[in-house]
Amino acid sequence: MGRLHEFVDAALAFPTVLFSFPLIVVVGYWIVSLLTGTALGDDAASEGAEAAEVPGGGGFAGFLAGLGLGGVPVAVTVSLLVAVAWFASLTGAVLAAGTPVLPAVPVAAVACAWLGTRLLTLPLRRAVPKERVPSRADFVGRTCVIRTGRVGRDFGQAEVTSPDGSSALVQVRQTGGDVFGAGSTALIFAYDAPGEFFWVMPYDAELDPDRPI
Repeated sequence: MGRLHEFVDAALAFPTVLFSFPLIVVVGYWIVSLLTGTALGDDAASEGAEAAEVPGGGGFAGFLAGLGLGGVPVAVTVSLLVAVAWFASLTGAVLAAGTPVLPAVPVAAVACAWLGTRLLTLPLRRAVPKERVPSRADFVGRTCVIRTGRVGRDFGQAEVTSPDGSSALVQVRQTGGDVFGAGSTALIFAYDAPGEFFWVMPYDAELDPDRPI
């Protein structure tokens, strides 16, 4: 019992007490999450993953990503930060007890928490599914509707629908002398990255393998 009292006293004394209450909150969160089955929901997982993929992502997840702690769900990152900071603070308080360096222990604990969490999240990032970032190349092979009166080698616009159902107005060009009128359908067969436009060709619905029979 004596050692247990010493442990409780150390956990509730400065500087460990600064991290003890956040640790209680974290433990409570995980207990509730396990009991309700809501831990690491899709929103939390995707938020952590997106913050790692999108430079300058906003919100708290973006802040963590800026510290090199992105790529995993925010709940996991925060839990690791608090747990490592608490353990480092407790260890530092015991080692620095009665010395002038005791007030510096919280700062050292935060630094250890950042470094420890960054090392621990490295293998976790591989287990978190990364959301694929949409690319303009996704439009290649899809049909589009011409929205300008003509399409040439230097002019033309068309509306294309992406796989998720959203539509976009894109620049299109052709290599031949085909006639494209407004409202006609064309097939996108290539993307020109330097020019930021798509190459199109006439579309024959009879040759579409996905057309309804």
